[in-house]
Amino acid sequence: MAPAAAPLRPRAARSFLAADPILGPVVRQVGAITLKPAQREPYEALVRAIAHQQVHGRAAEAMLGRLIALFPGQDFPPAEGVLALPPEALRGCGFSGAKVAAIRDIALKATGGLIPSRRAAARLADEALIERLVALRGVGRWTVEMLLIFTLGRGDVLPVDDFGVREGYRLATGAEAQPKPKELAAIGAAWAPHRSAAAWYLWRAADLAKEGRFKAPVAI
Repeated sequence: MAPAAAPLRPRAARSFLAADPILGPVVRQVGAITLKPAQREPYEALVRAIAHQQVHGRAAEAMLGRLIALFPGQDFPPAEGVLALPPEALRGCGFSGAKVAAIRDIALKATGGLIPSRRAAARLADEALIERLVALRGVGRWTVEMLLIFTLGRGDVLPVDDFGVREGYRLATGAEAQPKPKELAAIGAAWAPHRSAAAWYLWRAADLAKEGRFKAPVAI
């Protein structure tokens, strides 16, 4: 079995990326890495991800709140409990038919062992988890990459299909167009083994630009 990837190391990542010609200026603008992975089970993280797909964050949290309310005294509905609910109950929480099907599939695969526990996931390499979880209904590579970074705290994941990451790179380089995913993957090889932190800094660059506070690179 391939060894699991190293965890995110914020201080080491910041120091390493500060020396990069592209990310260095971004690191200096943004400062310390404040990313703190949520201490959740992969099953819960995937259900939450499905809820957030293609809807506003507030709407997703409202749906999740109604689902959680169906299970008083529990922090999050167990997979077995979700499977015991009639589909109409999930629809009543506000989930679309597609989301209901995806959530039920995730719950089914969790009870069947396809979705590993947080402890079991720690023993699996990034690509092994991606290959395993993209088989779930409604779950693609990007969703698993978000799980790897924001739930499992993996340190070397670069989600090259993410619009914000590619936009951050465009801003950091002063380019007119975003790089293609394959192009960014090749460029990002230089940021290993801290590519999750690199993605985080690129997201922050895009956020600063939305606020009108990003300092564009000076042309030489």
